[in-house]
Amino acid sequence: MQHDGRALAGVSEPRESRAGADDNGSRPPLPEAAASDRPLAFAGVALAAVYVADPGNGVLRLVETAGHTTSQYLPPERLPLSGDSPAAHAFRTDRPLWLDLAELATRSAGRDSEGRDSEGRLPEGRLSEGELSEGELSEGGQMPSSAQAPPHAQAPHAQARQAQEPPSEAPLAALPLVGTEGRRLGCLVVVGASPVRFEAEQRRFLEQYADAIAGMLRPTAGRPAPTSLLSPALRSLGVGSFVLMPDTGLIEADEALLDLVGIAPDDFDGKVDTLLAHALPEDMHALISVLEPSSEAFGRRELEFRVRRPTGGMRWLSLTCRVAASTDERPEQVLGVVTATSVLRQSADDVSRIQWLTAALDDATTVRDVGRVVVTALREPLGADRVALAELRDDRLMVTVLDPPQPAAWPEAWRSEWRSEWPDAPVSALPTLQLALRDGRMNLWSAGTALEPALAGIGAGGLAVLPLPAKGRVAGVCLVGWDEPHDFVPEERSLFTATAALVGQSLSRAHAHDAEQELATMLQRSLLPRRLPELPGGTAVARYLPARRGLQVGGDWYDVIALSEDRVALVIGDVQGHSAGAATIMGQMRTAVRAYAVEGHPPDVVVSRANRLLVGMETDLFATCCYVELDLEEGNALFVRAGHLAPLLRHPDGGTEEVQVEGGLPLGILAEAEFPMTTVALTPGTVLALVTDGLVEAADLSLDEGMRRTRGALAAADPADPGRMADELLGGVDRREDDVALLLLRYDGMKSRPIRAGWAVWRLPDAVMHARRFTARTLRKWRVEDLADAVLLVVSELVTNALVHTQGPVRVDLMLRGDRLRVCVTDSSPRAPAKPVSVDWESTGGRGLLLVEAMSESFGSMPVADGKQVWSEIVVPRHEPTPEDPEPGAEQEPGTEQGAAP
Repeated sequence: MQHDGRALAGVSEPRESRAGADDNGSRPPLPEAAASDRPLAFAGVALAAVYVADPGNGVLRLVETAGHTTSQYLPPERLPLSGDSPAAHAFRTDRPLWLDLAELATRSAGRDSEGRDSEGRLPEGRLSEGELSEGELSEGGQMPSSAQAPPHAQAPHAQARQAQEPPSEAPLAALPLVGTEGRRLGCLVVVGASPVRFEAEQRRFLEQYADAIAGMLRPTAGRPAPTSLLSPALRSLGVGSFVLMPDTGLIEADEALLDLVGIAPDDFDGKVDTLLAHALPEDMHALISVLEPSSEAFGRRELEFRVRRPTGGMRWLSLTCRVAASTDERPEQVLGVVTATSVLRQSADDVSRIQWLTAALDDATTVRDVGRVVVTALREPLGADRVALAELRDDRLMVTVLDPPQPAAWPEAWRSEWRSEWPDAPVSALPTLQLALRDGRMNLWSAGTALEPALAGIGAGGLAVLPLPAKGRVAGVCLVGWDEPHDFVPEERSLFTATAALVGQSLSRAHAHDAEQELATMLQRSLLPRRLPELPGGTAVARYLPARRGLQVGGDWYDVIALSEDRVALVIGDVQGHSAGAATIMGQMRTAVRAYAVEGHPPDVVVSRANRLLVGMETDLFATCCYVELDLEEGNALFVRAGHLAPLLRHPDGGTEEVQVEGGLPLGILAEAEFPMTTVALTPGTVLALVTDGLVEAADLSLDEGMRRTRGALAAADPADPGRMADELLGGVDRREDDVALLLLRYDGMKSRPIRAGWAVWRLPDAVMHARRFTARTLRKWRVEDLADAVLLVVSELVTNALVHTQGPVRVDLMLRGDRLRVCVTDSSPRAPAKPVSVDWESTGGRGLLLVEAMSESFGSMPVADGKQVWSEIVVPRHEPTPEDPEPGAEQEPGTEQGAAP
């Protein structure tokens, strides 16, 4: 059945599709239905039943039926809400359930002779005698009144108990009836009229029908509950029906059909000529051929036509009908339905094609989309052999679509300019196009016209050159060519002129859209990390997908910050909104978090300072964030969460869990907010997943269900390839109502564990001597005495600088890992040491840093939480040291942290 919303495109002449009795699928002739049932019959429905929820009794109660029963199937009066019937299933899940014959047979399998399954439950929709008897009585112990129960519900109990399972020779559908705010009201059950499953357009119509019924069930103050639902709901959809007697010319039309045509019920005389008088004259002959069928015209027929409304406007209507034959095989009745057609079907008629082209270009958002529409509108309908569309940019033609796309189908001059997917040629190389673009006028070249080589072969039988105007300039050009001789009739000239104007405007709009999206993509990429650092004890991967609505730039961000050789910070966040403003705040927050992190602050301080920064920006936007600092050597992780989703862990055995991180407020709400830390120990092989809500939440996906699905995908993925694992976690995120950011880290553990020793320097006259003695003793214990001269010089210079130029505590830390010895001197001054610009014989200072740099493989300084750390790395000779006690920290002398003398 054709109904509102079907993608029909326009015609000026009515079209008709017909199927005879032998080729109409497997659908049998429809029985004569009541006026209220005719639209349902054309939708493939033999029986419709409305069930209303009765939560107090835990059942769905039948309130109304329409149509004809099949195979003596009688809908049950009550269905348990907790049962496995299709209606109960659709009611509980809020989703339509479409069952074909095979699915119905599967659901019915495994039941005994009385219909009970292996657990003793009755089949779908069937009640035990006790249940039925209890539900048939009202509170006063009487049968329900006719206003409360359907006609068959007033039958004796024995007849009511004959409710059978759904028929196995016809499909069945159950559609939930949902009210405002997702309130569940009941269910619509429909049984098909033939073994053929419900088609896509029939499903769409029945879903609209269910919405209309739900709208009538929604409670309204001062309005009693309706006693009739099915027929009023059909009328509200604007579906009209009729029964025509061809012999007499009389027609029975319902009020919905009269309203579509524009006739008041009191003014209708029951004659088909009265309805035909409202049709446009050019559509009359096709309507008459349908409404006055011959003896060979049995079967289903479809037609679109136009009527003139009383207000003077024109309306397109869609007609679907079937001819019923009498005993002598003469047309006895024409039964049909009529609906309003919102979109017109494409045809060879000029006006209709322009209407179709306008609607199609309105949906074309990109330059490539516009090109596809142009090819569809011009090549096949006009019998053209080639269509090319090109934009004009800086006196160059940027081809966007060629049909056919093979280079061999286009001139040799074009192939020499084939830079990438399409050719790119200067306008000066095409004089014919240059003239047309300068004048802005259409040029039609007939067969045999001599053109320049750059156009030779495009249209040997005829070539149309259409400049595309847009906002007072020429946006591009469209070429349409024929191989065989083609005559340009006046109607085609008008069509080309109108098409060029429409395409030019659409091309200009699509180019602006593409530029906007390119800018948004560039902005988003510039605000996110280009690459993630390589980690010595793990592998990090990330994915980002923009939302598929509005400007494709948003506030989701992620970052991986290498704090030191054995510590890394992972952060993921989401700024409210999808706009350039949200992206700007996102970039500022990412920069701030990175800056605070590399200064050496603990996680709670990093997040707290980022929060104060956002509060001080005086923006209306807030942000969520999850920050993790991981010790790659020990596997200890510190988590801080600010209004963000909890992180997920996949353990080496495949089990997953949601890390219970104590959360704080989102960033930007309260300057004094606190952000507690949670500590979790990770074992090698563990995968840490940080996600944003775009992955786990949508309009049709609750947060709990989304997290459950993500955990399932995390458990099923192979952690051996983190990149593929991330792609599998994204899965089918096609809805993308929101940005999606995903950050994964597979923790592998450090392959070599470093050896460490530390010394707290006292501010004494001989402090440098004690530092040197501690260093020498440590080098002997580690058996790297070969480095003593260089290391002692570095320690002497760095400790001297710290004692002379800073205040507060000074500390020396030594670390041996592999072939590198690292010397670190930490002090409380944030100012980095400055090397002298020039050193001469008269200089009294500044030479120490130059000596340190000369003795070191690498040298530098970095900020830490309470000051700075100046470090130097020296290469260990090739022979491997064998420390007596290789355990980290075991070499540290007792009491040296307090500065005890060696």
